Amino acid sequence: MTSHATAFANADYGRVIAPDAVRIERLLPGPIERVWSYLTEESKRRLWMASGTIGSTEGAAVEHVFRHSELTTADDQPPQKYASHAGEVRNHGHVLAWEPPRLLAYSWNEETDTPSEVRFELSPRGDKVLLIVTHTRIANRGIMTSFSAGWHTHLDLLRDLLEGEPPAAFWSKFAALEQEYETRIPNP
Repeated sequence: MTSHATAFANADYGRVIAPDAVRIERLLPGPIERVWSYLTEESKRRLWMASGTIGSTEGAAVEHVFRHSELTTADDQPPQKYASHAGEVRNHGHVLAWEPPRLLAYSWNEETDTPSEVRFELSPRGDKVLLIVTHTRIANRGIMTSFSAGWHTHLDLLRDLLEGEPPAAFWSKFAALEQEYETRIPNP
């Protein structure tokens, strides 16, 4: 029987880099402008993460409209604790950095008591692009576990999309990853 740890490439897992921050990396097919477009253009971003707008200047509004169950054709229902995420979920913030095609940062969940920040850094690696996602100001370990599994799942969908591969069902993959991150993220 395969454990969750061997079910996914070890290098794909996010790493805790501070008590309130996690970083996850992906090497993606380039060129860099192509990857940038999948981060910033709504029609492309909705295929792997969320629709909604991201303004193209610092201070501009960010709105993500998540419809997780529509990301893949083979999808299932969310785990019970995420039942409220079965339909549409919105997330609002503001652009903190906009430096095409290398850096995008914005606030996350500004409408909640636990806003945080997300930073996307892109750098060419031959015909590939290294994408580094850093999520900071995470309020607690439980949220960090959820965010880590979410970013891991969404970035795997992006990689599958860019490589022309069929994606895995979102919620079942997310649930398995959340269990794995539960063991990987240390208790404070």
